[in-house]
Amino acid sequence: MKKLIIFTDIGDTIIDENTEVRVGSEVVQRADCIPGARETTWKLHDAGYTICMVADGLSASFHNLMDQHGLSPVFSGWVISEEVGEEKPSQRMFERAMEVLNLKEEDRQRIIMVGNNVKRDIRGANRFGIRSVLMAWSRRRPYDPELPEDVPTYRIDNPSQLYELAERLNAELEAQGV
Repeated sequence: MKKLIIFTDIGDTIIDENTEVRVGSEVVQRADCIPGARETTWKLHDAGYTICMVADGLSASFHNLMDQHGLSPVFSGWVISEEVGEEKPSQRMFERAMEVLNLKEEDRQRIIMVGNNVKRDIRGANRFGIRSVLMAWSRRRPYDPELPEDVPTYRIDNPSQLYELAERLNAELEAQGV
């Protein structure tokens, strides 16, 4: 088991929001993955990384999408705003993810949050005291920071870069004896 723990958003981080199909409701029925995201997520899982979904939206949408792409088994935990009653950047989303994974305060140094939204994912992670990774794949939202806590710790431009970053950060944690 790897030391690094990965919290991840889903929309425009794993799933291409431009391809979402909703039929008669707010629930997303199906959508495409970002190129390379499915493969990278499985590669991280198979390499021994703990991955927790930390996403804003409706539970049924995420179940539909993860089942569609065979990604449900890669997640050790699912934290969804509909169930928590708050959206990122709320600290409660990140606290709940730690609870779901049975993590302690000292584990924060081992967590990264991957997301595409600087106001929600990056700001929330930085305020919570974990490292943030901006997935700058989509141009749907601006990446310019409005506040100092909107600046990501790391920036990647596609999902395959996440594996390389995770391996580097995990090696650093092992070298530090964390």
